Amino acid sequence: MAAERIFDRAVSVRVRGCGCEERRLKVRVNIELLSISNPVHKKDLAVRLTDDTDPFFLYNLVISEEDFQSLKSQQGLLVDFSAFPQKFVDLLQQCIQEQNKDIPRFLLQLVSSAPALDHTPVSLNVVETNPFKHLTHLSLKFLPGTDAEIKKFLANCLKCLKEDKMMLEEKLKRTEEDLTRQLSYTQQSLSEKSRELDKLKNEWTSYTTALSNKHSQELTSEKERALQAQTQYQQQHEQQKKELENLHQKSIQQLQNRLSELEVINKDLTERRYKGDSTVRELKAKLSGLEDECQRAKQEVLSLRRENTTLDAECHEKEKLINQLQTRVAVLEQEIKDKDQLVTRTKEVLDATQEQKVILEESTEEKQRHIEKLETTIKSLSAELLKANEIIKKLQGDLKTLMSKLKLKNTVTIQQEKLLAEKEEKLQKEQRESQEMGQSLRMKEQEVCKLQEQLESTIQKLEESKQLLKTNENVITWLNRQLSEVQMAKKLDSPGSAPAGGRAAVSPLSMPDRPSFHSSGLSHPISPLYAFQNFLEPIHSKSGNSQCPVSKVQLNSQLLKPSRCSDAHTVPAAGHAANKENGDQLGLESKYFKRKDDSIPLRGLSQNTLNSEYLRPYLPAKAQPSPKAAGTPASAYFPGS
Repeated sequence: MAAERIFDRAVSVRVRGCGCEERRLKVRVNIELLSISNPVHKKDLAVRLTDDTDPFFLYNLVISEEDFQSLKSQQGLLVDFSAFPQKFVDLLQQCIQEQNKDIPRFLLQLVSSAPALDHTPVSLNVVETNPFKHLTHLSLKFLPGTDAEIKKFLANCLKCLKEDKMMLEEKLKRTEEDLTRQLSYTQQSLSEKSRELDKLKNEWTSYTTALSNKHSQELTSEKERALQAQTQYQQQHEQQKKELENLHQKSIQQLQNRLSELEVINKDLTERRYKGDSTVRELKAKLSGLEDECQRAKQEVLSLRRENTTLDAECHEKEKLINQLQTRVAVLEQEIKDKDQLVTRTKEVLDATQEQKVILEESTEEKQRHIEKLETTIKSLSAELLKANEIIKKLQGDLKTLMSKLKLKNTVTIQQEKLLAEKEEKLQKEQRESQEMGQSLRMKEQEVCKLQEQLESTIQKLEESKQLLKTNENVITWLNRQLSEVQMAKKLDSPGSAPAGGRAAVSPLSMPDRPSFHSSGLSHPISPLYAFQNFLEPIHSKSGNSQCPVSKVQLNSQLLKPSRCSDAHTVPAAGHAANKENGDQLGLESKYFKRKDDSIPLRGLSQNTLNSEYLRPYLPAKAQPSPKAAGTPASAYFPGS
């Protein structure tokens, strides 16, 4: 036996007992389709009512195909057994949808003959409510479950609960295992992430500190630039503002002049308009009066026409009477004689009527003439009205032109306002540019001040170098003089005794070779001062007057770095001195002491050179330095310089 579950849900049911109040109860309805194939294949519908709160509440109903046929005939059902379960489920679904409403349309009733549901058969009714009647669509009788059925039902429930418990325990174990795995994995990932977070925090703090320092520096520089640009732009803005104010005042004056002209024109036009309005009003008043007169004339014409029609009708009637009378006269010729008096009277009446007719015709002619006059006056009034309309149209055209001019004026003012707004924007831009230019100008001024300071320092250095050059030139000339005097004295002391030896002592060719400064990278020969120093050493060794040791002439550091140009001049000077004879003066020529613009300035000898004891015997008495004048410049020792 196979069971197919169709419906299994809890439904609210209204329970009615004998002599008891109606109450609501949640009942679980279980519908199953049982298919039995032993010994004959057949299907049964099993319906079970249970209560989840009361395990002993059990009502069963099994409907076979034969039972359904009797149920169908009893309750007038139109459904077969195969479609009956689905229809029953549909009715239950409608009851579930309507159960929460105050006045449900479909409801389930559980009716019992006993006052309480105490193991007595009950009937389940599907009822549709309407304002007129309660319609029972279906009524099924349920039997209470026996002890064996209740035990079987409870055993099934217990079995299902145990199976559910086993399933839930297995699920719980699986979920615990999954959760433990996930927890361990998440803990590992959390520790890794926390480490990464610490690293990132450290990196971020270092990066933020660096960025903050950088941004603070940039901010300070940008603020300085902005301040400089602001001042510059403010100056430019003030200049442009003054120019624009002048232009604006000029344009305002022009516009005011134009406005005064337009106001004068507007006044003239308004006066014309008022005059036109007054003329139009007068013409309208005249037109309304003429229209009233015309209506009166029309009414008079209508009344006259009516009177004319009445008179015509009277004339026709009188003509008929005349015809009748003539016929009667023809018939009653004999009575005419007797009734002459009556005829004369009738003739008089006829004459009077004819006279009245003539008078009426004359009056009608006069009225027609009056009507024609009125029509002519109406035509003239219409012409005048047309003229007035033309004048009104002209005035309206003038008004339109004035309005167009006013619109043009408004558009011009709007355009001027737009231009003013654009100029203000340009002003703001130029102010910004002026501020930037001011900043750049300040920077340039600072650079110019620095360059001026450098220039002044270079000029001072130049003057100092010139003074040193002069002192050096004076020292060199004095040394040349001393050299020549020493050589002359030597020649005078030993005339002709040993010329070769004297020449060797005096000649510059007998001087030691000029040393080259390999350590400083200089391989060219040094200046004549160095030669003079080496030349004086053997002389002092031979002379017995001076017993003090000879100290070398101290030169300035810049003197040891001569240019190639000065070296080129020193070499021929030495050759020239070698070719001199006894009668010629030895020493450097004056051309080597001339100042050249392209040569490096000679800083000169240091102060220690002049104050040294080595040069004191060779200086004149006047030029010898005193102990107090140790710091005096070299120009003080040479009066001739």
